[in-house]
Amino acid sequence: MTVPASPKPLFSYRKYWAHRFGKAPFLPMGREEMEALGWDSCDVILVTGDAYIDHPSFGMAIIGRLLEAQGFRVGIISQPDWRDASAFKALGKPNLYFGVTAGNMDSMVNRYTSDRKIRHNDAYTAGGEGGKRPDRAVIVYAQRCREAYDVPIVLGGIEASLRRIAHYDYWSDKVRRSILFDAKADLLLYGNAERALVEVTHRIAKGGINQDFSDVRGVAFARDKLPEGWSEAPADDIDSPEEGRARRGEENIAIRLPSFDQVAADKETYARASRVLHKEANPGHARPLIQRHGDRELWVTPPPIPLTTPEMDAVYDIDYARAPHPSYNGAKIPAWEMIRNSVTIMRGCFGGCSFCSITEHEGRVIQSRSHESILREIEEVRDKTEGFTGIISDIGGPTANMYRMACKDKETESLCRRPSCVFPDVCKNLNTSHDSLIELYRKARAIPGIKKVFVASGVRYDLAVKSPAYIKELVEHHVGGYLKIAPEHTEEGPLSKMMKPGIGTYDRFKQLFDAAARAAKKEYYLIPYFIAAHPGTTDEDMMNLALWLKKNGYRADQVQTYLPSPMALSTAMYHSGFNPLKPVRRGSSEAVDAVKGLRQRRLHKAFLRYHDPENWPMLREALKAMGRADLIGPGKRHLVPVWQPAGTGRGGEGARAGRKHAPQGRKFVTKGLS
Repeated sequence: MTVPASPKPLFSYRKYWAHRFGKAPFLPMGREEMEALGWDSCDVILVTGDAYIDHPSFGMAIIGRLLEAQGFRVGIISQPDWRDASAFKALGKPNLYFGVTAGNMDSMVNRYTSDRKIRHNDAYTAGGEGGKRPDRAVIVYAQRCREAYDVPIVLGGIEASLRRIAHYDYWSDKVRRSILFDAKADLLLYGNAERALVEVTHRIAKGGINQDFSDVRGVAFARDKLPEGWSEAPADDIDSPEEGRARRGEENIAIRLPSFDQVAADKETYARASRVLHKEANPGHARPLIQRHGDRELWVTPPPIPLTTPEMDAVYDIDYARAPHPSYNGAKIPAWEMIRNSVTIMRGCFGGCSFCSITEHEGRVIQSRSHESILREIEEVRDKTEGFTGIISDIGGPTANMYRMACKDKETESLCRRPSCVFPDVCKNLNTSHDSLIELYRKARAIPGIKKVFVASGVRYDLAVKSPAYIKELVEHHVGGYLKIAPEHTEEGPLSKMMKPGIGTYDRFKQLFDAAARAAKKEYYLIPYFIAAHPGTTDEDMMNLALWLKKNGYRADQVQTYLPSPMALSTAMYHSGFNPLKPVRRGSSEAVDAVKGLRQRRLHKAFLRYHDPENWPMLREALKAMGRADLIGPGKRHLVPVWQPAGTGRGGEGARAGRKHAPQGRKFVTKGLS
């Protein structure tokens, strides 16, 4: 399948007839609002697990307003009571389809911690209240939609996107089918879905759901067999070195992934499927993927063609209300409070960190807005946001400083199969110039009424060190006391599995950052983030990280224990015990130790919080078992002291693990415990 030289522009479609009703102040959430707009029905009804906030930082708002701009009447059912179908009938029967999403976050990640404990709050709900969406929200919502009305169901959002093929599910500790089948949906749109959404909706309006969507990029659907005229490149036999790669110029070739039954039964085969999926992620050369699920074929078309800058501008220039729906009566919605004064300037990430979902969802090609569009939005924030004080809280995206970065050669970019443009080193073909971003920052802070423009999105420090001028600009004008940054670890073992640069690159960034802060006569600090218990991490790795933290004077209050999200490469390592970053073939696959036991996971977290007296008993026991009792003592070179403050040592990670597991005797063991 060849890439279209120029896909159909997003706003070039003839508007649907219902555009005559005009623009809604908010997309309606009830019958009274529909009647006030003169509607007798909705063309599309979007069901979401989030509170409805009409702002371009929220997926439902972008999707709903984009469809409205195409002429469709769009209604929103937000956080419905999923216990029966009545709440799904609130707006009547949609003329075209129900669009279903869990919201801006995966419902399981939103609801459970990495230790599978329930979270009692939800940033995307009025009042921050937890429990307003079901577990596996996409599946539950789709079932209720089907009970309410016999209409097509189209899935989208990050929960559907990351479960588009057979995938390991951390919360049930098993491989599940594609969510398309479990939800009994008609179509699934994955990734940044604007192109697919507009094309699919216009097609359904003209000819219904029973048509061939195989020429639409970024969709998944079921079919009975391989279409006539198509052949397949097999990647399902892991006794073979063949990974399904089709030769350039071959047409009508699909890549055969191992079937659901195969990946559910064999972990090494699961790792093979994960590797092949990520190899077919470049929209410049990717082929359709097919995966057998029982008697049906799952067909996943290649990733969407990224939006051009004019298209991105047009999406963000839509006239959003930039506020929560009035039905919330002013109740605080934490996610809204966090982003109400922020501006998104780009999408995507070419970092390829193996534990991160951004690449799987948004892709590796950076999609950037123009300066003019971004500046217009800053002015809208200034003029339309109630209580605005002149502070832009963030100007960024998935990564703050990848704005307008791309491969120097489009032909090379279209053929590249590297999972990352910056690992193991920054690619020589990558344009790492920060000049346009620096210029944007200067224009933004020159807008009348703007007092400060912060950069709160994560900064990719291995790119930033390529531009000392950018670091200087950042420190002098866009940092508020401290800057969060994510080296994730200090040791080569886990870093190589994460696809993150060595700690030396962080040290170089810190030198430049500190020098810029001194020159600006400002007292600013870096706050490094680290991950505990990532696949490939040993107890010794965590001990060495703790020693590095102590040597550098860091005391982490909030730490992150690795959580295996669906479809990520790290998740394949965690589940399978094999490394999909390397070829996966029976007998020669690279093994990876996964940190699965709850006791070991808590030990790794305790090393990150070495300074907490509650963790000292656990750490002392572990250090003795590791033959490193020399790190127990009162000196600066010691990690934990011998003494224990009165009333401490019964909480923390060790005591929680102790309550969950039987005593381990005198020897401290972490392997194999769950």
